[in-house]
Amino acid sequence: MSLELYNTTRRDIPQKKLEVVIEKVIESEGYAVGSVIAVFCGDRMIHRINKEFLGHDYPTDTVTFKYGAAKDVDGEFYISLDVINKNAKRFGASFQNELFRVTIHSALHLTGYEDGDDGARAVMKKKEDYYLDQLSLL
Repeated sequence: MSLELYNTTRRDIPQKKLEVVIEKVIESEGYAVGSVIAVFCGDRMIHRINKEFLGHDYPTDTVTFKYGAAKDVDGEFYISLDVINKNAKRFGASFQNELFRVTIHSALHLTGYEDGDDGARAVMKKKEDYYLDQLSLL
């Protein structure tokens, strides 16, 4: 099992709690952490990743890469703290709440959830809400 978190920004994030959240989501969905890398970055890095790998010429809140379909989850995700900050203000949420929501969202992608249509997005949103509620128990 290998879970590595990297913060490439100067902003403080609750790294240990994020690790626990990622592990809890993956394990609660019936998987185990194989090799997972989580990178918390800024707009410049995620914009470059979006452009290079997805053909999107703009920053997004997260980009997730899932490798394989085994019960041991292997993959990586990138989360822009700049977009998290903008979206928190836009949605009237705290930075930390939005950070956890997007981290949960990314972990769900690693377990196979997709959000390509309205139905799939609704399922993911429900799961995000569930795991956000569970944070108070951690």
